[in-house]
Amino acid sequence: MKKYIVSLFVLIGVLYFSTQTLVIYTYDSFVSGIGYEVIPIFEKMYDCKVDLRSFGDAGAVLARLILEKDKQKADVIIGLDQALLHRAKKEGLLEKYSPINYSLLKYPELKDEYGVPFDFGAIAIVYNKNTVKNPPKSFSDLLKKEFKNRIVVEDPRTSSTGISFLLWTIAVYGDNYLDFWKKFKENILTITPGWDEAFEMLETGEADIMVSYATDGAYSYYNYGKITYVPVIMKEGAFVQVEYAAIVKGAKNMELAKRFLEFVLMDNFQEKIPLNQWMLPVTNVSIPDAFKYVPRMEKILKINPNLYEKQEEILKEWSKEIIGG
Repeated sequence: MKKYIVSLFVLIGVLYFSTQTLVIYTYDSFVSGIGYEVIPIFEKMYDCKVDLRSFGDAGAVLARLILEKDKQKADVIIGLDQALLHRAKKEGLLEKYSPINYSLLKYPELKDEYGVPFDFGAIAIVYNKNTVKNPPKSFSDLLKKEFKNRIVVEDPRTSSTGISFLLWTIAVYGDNYLDFWKKFKENILTITPGWDEAFEMLETGEADIMVSYATDGAYSYYNYGKITYVPVIMKEGAFVQVEYAAIVKGAKNMELAKRFLEFVLMDNFQEKIPLNQWMLPVTNVSIPDAFKYVPRMEKILKINPNLYEKQEEILKEWSKEIIGG
């Protein structure tokens, strides 16, 4: 019955949306990865056009949305994690919407009235096993002198991976998180705007260790037939990042935007998550065999939701200590 209802909406949509263009804001790797596969499916499904625009990492995408607040150009934004979603809601940028197929969601605890979750994964420290013989297993290990100028991290002001890592350190150290960062910065080679730049440095050998995701072992095995880049979930516990798609407040193509949020929960979209996003799907679709190399999350750390209210303050504190301004 649920599939029948979705099919009915698709049929109606084909007749209604044929002259519309849906404008979606997202991050670079979505466009070059999963977007390349799923957008044509959606366009064919609703006989419409999709204008997919990228602006760097997710933090930069949200900054663009804030900049255009008084005259929005986007209908949908893709790639907001918990922290960025909270900020977008606080800025009044999003419309509430609950998809008609929300029952497909395997993890109802991920629901949010302003955003639809489409993938999730644990943040991890990833190292090149060919160059790192004694990998870090804890946050205290990351402070060892042997890792000086060998670690690349993403900027939490512009990167969703970066803000998730910063929140991970807060989940571990609480109010004393800056004490960790003061020591940790001695081992940081550089701070990149986003994940793409950091991973490129790892692949080219410029860096030996980066902040990334627990699924990177699956990526390494699938693409190279061996585990070159090994993910480690620090022994203190895992921090899970969830990515959301949301409708922009005042979207010109509101009904088509709603159909897209339903689409992200359909098999056509969710089946593409593992080998494109290198994250875990949120519905009951099959997982590729390579994902057996994803380390288990023995303990999941939680943070006080009130911290999201203090994001600007936290980022200012971090920036003053690490960047110097």
